[in-house]
Amino acid sequence: MDQKLKDIVLEHSNDIVKMWLEEVETHKENDYTATISDEMLESTNREFVNVIFSNIQKQGLSKDLEDFAERLINLGWPLSYLTDGMQVFRRVITDFILKQSDQIDSDYFSEVLRKVDGWVDPVINQLVNEYSGSWENIVSLQRVALQELSAPLIPVMENITIMPLIGTIDTERAKLIMENLLDGVIKHNAEVVLIDITGVPVVDTMVAHHIIQAAEAVRLIGSRCILVGIRPEIAQTIVNLGIDLGKFPTKSSLRKGFQTALELTNRKIEESQNNDENIEKLIDSLNKE
Repeated sequence: MDQKLKDIVLEHSNDIVKMWLEEVETHKENDYTATISDEMLESTNREFVNVIFSNIQKQGLSKDLEDFAERLINLGWPLSYLTDGMQVFRRVITDFILKQSDQIDSDYFSEVLRKVDGWVDPVINQLVNEYSGSWENIVSLQRVALQELSAPLIPVMENITIMPLIGTIDTERAKLIMENLLDGVIKHNAEVVLIDITGVPVVDTMVAHHIIQAAEAVRLIGSRCILVGIRPEIAQTIVNLGIDLGKFPTKSSLRKGFQTALELTNRKIEESQNNDENIEKLIDSLNKE
């Protein structure tokens, strides 16, 4: 019976394709395909259904299916387009086969459903796997990019570096901060590290604990940490939670923290004062020449 059902489907493929396209078209105005041009949608639908029949004819998953899914992924088409299309195909092909028989008993009905499932389910599984692989790859690349940006250590002057932190700090990110901090201190030969938490929205007990651990680790390798960006609301929260940040200096702004870092490295900022009298003398001397 398996070959008989397959022959029925392949012999009437044009009719089945027409029925499938008509039903898919009815969903256009109510889903994600509404913004896609008619020409693009029609071309993609025909290619899709041809790929399905190719898999049925070859009795297995074809390279065409993999290539088709990859193109749709690159074009940004949602997985639901493919899975919805396959479910429509399941209904259409089941109804068509059943209508070709004069008498339908439970055994025949079960056999038709089993055979159609055998054609449709592997295709759906393959499509889901293709999309899942693509998503995992994208997520992996994004995770690497975020890790590179989530805890940067920036050398701003000899022996002084800054680590600006933005966003929420969780356990995984705190571990990354610790690693980057220690590696950067050694790499840049930093004597002072400014940890800027201006962009950290909430400093709770866990965040403070991670920062204290990082500062202590830096101290153990011979450098010092200065915590900057302590806003009034953050200061109030730290006090209310009873968090002890007395082991290392804290400053309200990066500017004040940088001035302290200069002092710790035996340097200071001197303002340049213009001497009007000296300038006039210089101008006079130039004029005489």
